[in-house]
This record gives sequence, structure tokens and C-alpha cells, in this order.
Amino acid sequence: MKILVVGGGGREHAIIWKLSQSKQVEKIYCAPGNAGIAKIAECVDIGVMEFDKLIAFAKEKQVGLVVVAPDDPLVAGAVDAMEAAGLRVFGPRKNAAILEGSKAFSKDFMKKYHIPTAAYENFDSPEEAISYLETVKFPIVLKADGLALGKGVLICNTLEEAKAGVKAIMMDKQFGAAGNRLVIEEFLVGREVSVLSFVDGKTIKVMSSAQDHKRAKDGDQGLNTGGMGTFSPSPFYTKELDNYCMEHIYQPTVDAIRAEGREFKGVIFFGLILTEDGPKVLEYNARFGDPETQVVLPRMKNDLVEVFEACINGTLDKIELQFEDNAAVCVILASDGYPEHYKKGCAITGLEAFYGKDGYYVFHAGTKTMDGNIVTNGGRVLGVTAKGEDLKQARANAYAATEWVQFENKYMRHDIGKAIEDM
Repeated sequence: MKILVVGGGGREHAIIWKLSQSKQVEKIYCAPGNAGIAKIAECVDIGVMEFDKLIAFAKEKQVGLVVVAPDDPLVAGAVDAMEAAGLRVFGPRKNAAILEGSKAFSKDFMKKYHIPTAAYENFDSPEEAISYLETVKFPIVLKADGLALGKGVLICNTLEEAKAGVKAIMMDKQFGAAGNRLVIEEFLVGREVSVLSFVDGKTIKVMSSAQDHKRAKDGDQGLNTGGMGTFSPSPFYTKELDNYCMEHIYQPTVDAIRAEGREFKGVIFFGLILTEDGPKVLEYNARFGDPETQVVLPRMKNDLVEVFEACINGTLDKIELQFEDNAAVCVILASDGYPEHYKKGCAITGLEAFYGKDGYYVFHAGTKTMDGNIVTNGGRVLGVTAKGEDLKQARANAYAATEWVQFENKYMRHDIGKAIEDM
């Protein structure tokens, strides 16, 4: 089988690495890909939003399966366009991807179907939002309604901060059209857990849990980013908690989105917070998380092609997901200055140290090849992942491996998973 993966970051590199292990795979293409992906797949210079070109390429190469990985094309209807052209595609259609595409929709959806989440209000005008903020308790959470690369969430401790946040999101359009609507949400206290799941329209199968670190600096300080590192599994995500979430969150979500006429096939990412009142949903994503994918897939035993096929065919109930009894940690190597201003084009050295090292992985996020060298090409450059018998060993292995790679302006957090290790 020939496969086309749409995307070009660390998540896509991890997906392609996992797909490449399947005996069913003859060749993998990636559009647009990156320098690391190019080592195991043929990269083609087509953007993720160029649906017509992607369709033409897939037909020309007689691709048997297209995997649409990023949020933007999913929310814009890539799967619909490809299916209409006769292609076989893994990923939710546009009307189901709205779970991620609109936070206002997802909040109203959870409220309607009694899926536990934070109290909230939606606003279309900054004036109404500010009037409402004058009546609430702080801290409070502001969320741009649309897609904002994981950065459209502001936690505000004072009314002044919140007013400035409304201005930035709704008036200054810091996150573009994503800020046309605003969700104002109560601030919940608890540990956050990321849970990825496969869905075939009716059946949902949960992958191993993970925990992301969104803030740019150590100690959860600094600006929100797309994710600075993650670990799997979360020690707080117990079997009892999994059973509770399956009954009150996971299956109800799948049943409800189907009842809405929006059958979901693909990956649902549940961003959970474990509060004193039980687990609640912070957010839905309609695809694999990044960087969660970089710690979950290396621990997964299943053939990923088989799982994708089962999701498309509606036979996921026949698949038993299996994960290794160990832990994995991913540390993001970023360009200093991310997520604001940073330099590109810096040569990367030391990548060959990962070749043939079992249990160690380097997933490329923002890289490209220039004059024969692999150079930085984004804020998040590489995801260095390592496995270990437990979190402590995996963490030590991952941080040791970060020293193998060098580039100018290399930056990373030094506390990924540390709080758990110190318990």
C-alpha cells in the first residue's frame, strides 16, 4: 500500500515512523514534510491546504490511504474533498472536526449532552465580554474560538489582565480570525492529562495517557506554546479514572457527535483536568496531539495501518490496543525566542547519534535541508524522545539525548516530568 501523510511537523514524523513499520506499507509520501521525514518518506512540495494538488498527487501515485494529520486542513474540509474525489482517508470530516475548530461549539455541545466541563459564556463582541468580566471571580480563562496553534488561551488573574486579553484576541486579532468569537471560562484547579483515542463513528478505543507542558519556560512560566515536552503515561490516570471517563466523557462524546449527524472517524484528543469534583474536559482536538504523539506511538505495539483501517471501516471493536509497560519522555528543542521571535537557518549537528539507538528517537518539527545540511526552520525544531522502565529513567535518558544534538540558539525546558519524578 502507498500512503500519503499530510503535514510536516513532529507529530507527522512520529506517525510516519510508526506507519513505516507496517508490513502493509510499500511507500510513504509526505506533503510537505521536513528534513527528518525525508529520511523515511518521499517529501513533496505541496501545502497542507492545497487540497486540489494533494488530490491530484494521490491519484497520480495511486495512493491507497491518505492520512490528514494537522488541524487546519481537517477543520477546512480536507477529508470531505478527498473522499468526494474517491480517495480513502483517515481523519474526521469537516462537520465532525468542528469539535476542535470552534471552542464555542464544543462548549455548547458539552453543555447540551451533560459532558463535564468548566462553566463558560460565549461572546461575539468585546464590549459584552468586558461587561461580563466585571462580574466574575478571578482567575479566569479566555479562549479564542477558532484554531490558534495551541496558543489562543489566556489565563488572567485580574480584571485589567482580562481586559487586555479581550483587546488582544478580539480587537487586535492577535490570533487572526480565531478571535472573532471569545469563550470566557471558569479557571479549574487540578492536574491536566492528555488522552488520545481512536474512533470509528461508534466505537472508541483509548490510547495510553500523556501530559503536556505548554508554557515556554521552566516552572510553567512564560507564554503558551504548542508544547515544550511531554511524558507518557500519567501516573494520575488510573484504571478507575479511565472507567469513569469512558462512561461519562469518552463514549458520550462519540454517541453525541453521531446524534448530531456529525459521525466522527479518526482521532479525538481529550484534554482533561482532574478536579476535586472529578475529571472535566478542557478541550477537544480532532487529531493526534503534538508532542503527545511522540511519546504515545513509540509505546504502542499495534500495527498503525491496521488501526487506521479499522477506524475507516467501522471495525474498531475488533482491535485491542496494546502498549508497552514502560514510560517515554519527549523534550522539545526549540529556537530561543519561541513562541515569539526566533532565528531560522541554523545548522543542526549530532543527529547521527540517534541512528541505531534502541529506545531513543529524534522527531523533526521545524527543520529543512539547505545546501546539503539540515537546518532549523521553525520555533519548535526537534522532539527528543526516550523510553525507560519508568518515568525517572525515561526522563534521564531523554535529557541525556538532548546533549547529542547542537544548533545555535538551542533552547529547552529542563523540568519536563520533573514534578512527577519529585513526588
